Amino acid sequence: MNTKEYLNETLDDQTLAENGKELKKLRRHRDDIKNLLLSKYSSPNPSICWAGSMSKKTMISDSYDGDLTCYFGHDDEQSGKTLEEIYQSVCDALRDDYMVEEKPSALRIMSDQTDSRGQYLHLDVVPGRYIEGDSGDVFLHRRTGDKSRMKTNLDVHIEHIRESGVRDAIRLIKLWRFQNGLIHAKTFVVELLVVKLLEKKKSSSLENQLIHVWESFRDNSASLAVEDPANPKGNDLKDQMDACRVDLSRVARQTLQTIEDSGWEDVFGAVESESENVKAAALRVAVAGVSVPNKPWLPKGK
Repeated sequence: MNTKEYLNETLDDQTLAENGKELKKLRRHRDDIKNLLLSKYSSPNPSICWAGSMSKKTMISDSYDGDLTCYFGHDDEQSGKTLEEIYQSVCDALRDDYMVEEKPSALRIMSDQTDSRGQYLHLDVVPGRYIEGDSGDVFLHRRTGDKSRMKTNLDVHIEHIRESGVRDAIRLIKLWRFQNGLIHAKTFVVELLVVKLLEKKKSSSLENQLIHVWESFRDNSASLAVEDPANPKGNDLKDQMDACRVDLSRVARQTLQTIEDSGWEDVFGAVESESENVKAAALRVAVAGVSVPNKPWLPKGK
């Protein structure tokens, strides 16, 4: 298997089946949460939509999410007058049925109240309020940092990633991030970095795209910078970038050395190609069909 085939097989291996149990469960939880929130907040209903990797088409099976927005109209005060009140109101509503972990701007759904293990359901709910009317830019509450609110736009984020032309590279870099435990490298920042670094390399092979990203992480860590496409001047991502640039450089250096020393399979792990699966299945059938010969040297009945 050459490198191109290997990387494509890795992508296939990380793709959740459309009708598989993982996505079915994710959609079921989404529908339950949506119905819960719609029952809590009557007319006008908040806007509840897919966000995160589900909407951006960058999901990987090893680490995936199905974020939901819960955005209220500018003049809708049923959940509260301030962004903090909205955040807390949605949190309280979810806690009627779920265990909830409060994140900087999102609410992580850990499990329903019947499950004491606190299992992550691959869903975060992001409360917010539209700046004007009931569409477009929104303000989110910030529990941490210098600012108590953040201006953003879900549609801009989704389009920026989905239309980047480098989603395969994004997915594999996200897998690399997960496998190497780069917890300080936020997914949003990693996605933006890949898009920016590959802006002029969209026509390059996937192998060369990944090499370029890792070489940039390794050699230019001090100058790495990204902007929020929905609010480039208002949302300063420098702190998030500073939190991960050293780790990105260190692991990228190790990864490039691994490729040189032992090849790509030691980066993402071994995958079994479709042809190998077919051969293995055929071999199992053939073995099952072979009759066991009699052993004439054994006494009858043994």
